[in-house]
Amino acid sequence: MTSKEIHVLLVEDDTFLANIYKTKFEMEKFKVSVATDGEAGFEAAKKKNPDIILLDILLPKMDGFTVLENLKKEDSVKDIPVILLTNLGQKDDVEKGLEMGAVDYLIKAHFKPSETVDKVKKVLKL
Repeated sequence: MTSKEIHVLLVEDDTFLANIYKTKFEMEKFKVSVATDGEAGFEAAKKKNPDIILLDILLPKMDGFTVLENLKKEDSVKDIPVILLTNLGQKDDVEKGLEMGAVDYLIKAHFKPSETVDKVKKVLKL
């Protein structure tokens, strides 16, 4: 593991769930920023330049697909890996997200927060 603190941006409107993820990541020595809607998530990504983004799809103000699309258009953040966090298990949603540039997806109901941390480590090759 590098000495640099890994910064995770979590875009999740369910504050209870966001806090569970945040706590788990912080226990693993990650730095975590939380945004509770799509617009805030997009702005936070540009301002904070995180190492990875966990992005919910169903969000207020701007849905996750729109956030993802905007991230990929923005030179300063387009290379940040994005993992979609969703309860939408529909194959077409998942495929759409991956086609739009997400590196992976997690169906929230199927993954414990610790497994989410493992997935992030895998994507970042930690």
